Amino acid sequence: MRQAAVRWVRGALVGLSSVAVLAVACVWPALARGEAWQSARWAAWPGPLGVHPSTADALSWMVRAGGCLALGAGLLAIPFVVWRMTLGADSRVPRLGLPTIAPVVLGPRGWRASLRDAPGVLRGAALVLAVLALGRPQSVLRGENDEERGIDIILVLDLSGSMSAVMDAPTDDLGRRGERVAGHRPTRIDVAKDVLIDFVRRRKTDRIGVVVFAKQAFVLSPPTLDYALIASLVSKIELGVIDSSKTAIGDAVGTAVARMRRSNARSKAVVLLTDGDSNEGAISPEYAAHLAQKEGVRVYTVQIGNGDDVDVQTGTDLFGQPVYVRKRFPVNPELLRKIAHETDAEAFIATDRMGLANSMHSILDHLEKTKFESQAATMEDLFPFLLVPAVVLLALEALVRLFLVRRFP
Repeated sequence: MRQAAVRWVRGALVGLSSVAVLAVACVWPALARGEAWQSARWAAWPGPLGVHPSTADALSWMVRAGGCLALGAGLLAIPFVVWRMTLGADSRVPRLGLPTIAPVVLGPRGWRASLRDAPGVLRGAALVLAVLALGRPQSVLRGENDEERGIDIILVLDLSGSMSAVMDAPTDDLGRRGERVAGHRPTRIDVAKDVLIDFVRRRKTDRIGVVVFAKQAFVLSPPTLDYALIASLVSKIELGVIDSSKTAIGDAVGTAVARMRRSNARSKAVVLLTDGDSNEGAISPEYAAHLAQKEGVRVYTVQIGNGDDVDVQTGTDLFGQPVYVRKRFPVNPELLRKIAHETDAEAFIATDRMGLANSMHSILDHLEKTKFESQAATMEDLFPFLLVPAVVLLALEALVRLFLVRRFP
């Protein structure tokens, strides 16, 4: 009976010691990232599924759910590990029969005997921290809210086949970023990309999005303050990535207006860059302009080219030099002016790079500034703050085993 009571007391001390060691180990993570732990999210947690989840989403959810179950099982197994290394270790100790144990009981006992359960306590606390670290706690670091003055702009770029026409520009314009190569004359898409990238990099407080179109219209990026991302996406645009046989101006404007519906900016603008006439699409350009007017979106149109004959590269000769032919692509300046006029905007015509750049900057001069809230956010992993104390506890356990509570044999 007395022996059972002693084991219960010892077990309680082991449990309390484990909790105390775990609390001490959590002091450094708490001091290092105190407030971050209050709002931390666990990346391994599966989270809710949507109403109509895709196969990839469902598989990802199942993997995370399996990981959570494994982590839960790991936490539940830790008390058994601690018991196995403390009270459970007594049954595995070699025994020697003696006629009497009175001399052993009455003999002196060193202070290190009271530390025999320390390795199990240290390992248990280390395992708790390690399992929690596997859950990948993360903190969203949010910068201060800045009330900035800016506008919401969506750039709509034509990727139809006519954009392959040559649009000569000075060497310095396209050569500074390595886009000009020997024997290559810049095309309309080359110049448009160059001007758009320069336009984006000059902005500071305007949210900018991008829509590309030809036979269909696609959102390349919703309005964002991440100008580096926008510049990178625009620089990678190439003709031929979508069907370039037609020009769906109505669909393009309609898609851009749809992205503006939830915008809280007072000034919302769509900048349409095209060099052709609308000959495709489920939405007519006139109806798209009506939708823009209804949503308070101004549609500024920039016509690239004036309908004259232009050079188009058709291939290369035997010496690798480009071969050009003269072509004429139809334009519809009346349609573009009508769209701009109906939405209280302006229409521009650009025949060279300078004209295109001036048109883009003139558009900004017409736009009214408005205020909106900007907030930068980054994600920080918190699991290193759990792994470091876990490793320290394991190292301390090894030292305790080596120098304080060595077992014989």
